[in-house]
Amino acid sequence: MMREDQYEFKGIPTFRINDYRKAIEFYIDLLGFDIDWEHRFGPTEPVYMQISKKGLVLHLTENERFQTGVIVFVETQAIDVFQKELTRKSTLKFEVLETNWETKQMEIEDPFGNMLRFNENTLE
Repeated sequence: MMREDQYEFKGIPTFRINDYRKAIEFYIDLLGFDIDWEHRFGPTEPVYMQISKKGLVLHLTENERFQTGVIVFVETQAIDVFQKELTRKSTLKFEVLETNWETKQMEIEDPFGNMLRFNENTLE
């Protein structure tokens, strides 16, 4: 029998997408995520998929019952290295800002209105 102090939680946010090709271009080609798996109940059914990069796991779905406009706060290190990686791949501007709460932050909005807010603590 499992005790109360033995269980753990792991959250995996789900982003609504409305264009599979745009999602692949953005998350896989630009941001460098890997596709872990994809599922459809049939050839014309909406996709539900898992992508990941360096420990960050996201679910993407075309299912209309999910909402867009989700913001996910991502704790990170070496945010400047990630920003340079993105800048080499794209003409889009990825800006790292110093916050008033002593972090560096870079917000990246996907083509569907969802936001990844990368945050590096500069006090450590």
